Amino acid sequence: MNIKILGPGCAKCQLLEKTVKEVVAEMKLDATVEEVKDMKKIMEYPILMTPGLVINEKVVSSGKALSKAEVTKLITDAKS
Repeated sequence: MNIKILGPGCAKCQLLEKTVKEVVAEMKLDATVEEVKDMKKIMEYPILMTPGLVINEKVVSSGKALSKAEVTKLITDAKS
C-alpha cells in the first residue's frame, strides 16, 4: 500500500502525517508513507486544499487533518 501526504509541511500536514503513521503501525500494515512537498507534484492531484491524503494513487481526503478513526476507515476501505 502506498500512502502520500500532499502539502507544504504546514501544521495540519504534519498532524495528518503523524496520524497516518500511527494508524499504519497499529494496523501492522505493509505500507509506504510518503510526504509530497513539491507543489508541481501536488498539483498533479485533484485537490484544492492541503493537506491531501492519497492512498494507492486515489485522493481520499483534502483540506483537513483527519482523526485516527477517519484514517483507519479510509485505509480499511482502500484495502477492500
